[in-house]
Amino acid sequence: MTKSYYSTFPWQNFMEFTSLRADRFIVLKAILEKSKLKHDVAEIAGNKHFIVKAPSIKLQKATERIPVILTAHYDRAAGSPGANDNSAAVFILIEAAIKLTKKGETNWLIIFTDKEELLPGESILKQGSYTLAKGIKNIKMDNSMIFCFDAVGTGDSIIISTTLDYLLNRKSSGRKIEKSLTELRNKAYNTAKEQKNLNAYFAPLPFSEDAGFFRAGLAAQTITVLPQKEYLALNAELKKNPDFGHTLINAEAGERKKSKAIPQTWLTLNSPKDNHLRLTPENFRFLARYAEALCS
Repeated sequence: MTKSYYSTFPWQNFMEFTSLRADRFIVLKAILEKSKLKHDVAEIAGNKHFIVKAPSIKLQKATERIPVILTAHYDRAAGSPGANDNSAAVFILIEAAIKLTKKGETNWLIIFTDKEELLPGESILKQGSYTLAKGIKNIKMDNSMIFCFDAVGTGDSIIISTTLDYLLNRKSSGRKIEKSLTELRNKAYNTAKEQKNLNAYFAPLPFSEDAGFFRAGLAAQTITVLPQKEYLALNAELKKNPDFGHTLINAEAGERKKSKAIPQTWLTLNSPKDNHLRLTPENFRFLARYAEALCS
């Protein structure tokens, strides 16, 4: 991480957050308190989610609607620093929340979710985004635009997930949210195209919180980031082999590693190699601006 980012708030707490010994709930709570961002903790199904709110939002009525909700999971796989998956996204959204608050923007909510990383054999019904969507009654989420930031710390190319397309093809019950997904995807892409220093593409991902929201009946759009070279190799394989998207989503991690088209960035996730040395902090400010722009 460059000194300029490492020395600024909240990034000066990044190494502590990614330490293998860190209690990430405690560290994140301290950062949010120091930032003076308005926030609550919602404990649902044993998971603790941070809800960061614009100062004017009270969220006291079930009918209250938030136009834009940004999420990033703060948990990580055991034994991994989790720098890219998903610490960078958490800090980028904290930065965006601080700027949105200073600008007086009121049409946003940011949720740092727990339990995105499932243990072997665990169902998607255990995922934090699923239980969150089912458990929160005082936020009108079904008409909100939900964008999930996941593994956005390495690269210069925004990848807008098309994973739910594969799920929609198999689940007729999901067709009712297809229109909402199209709106989310268009907003994510068009907003990215308006930003400088960032590219924007579409691709299926082997990970997502949007699947948990989808199973709960909500439309959500996962956004990740890759180096452009890695995306181009992935896209070439997707064009050459139409079934590769299904393999990417459904295959076990060991099977994915056999393909040279799998982005190296993804192969390091959930491993000890997912450390700060693989991040590209020169792009963080552009990603924070992108998150802000999604809320406008």
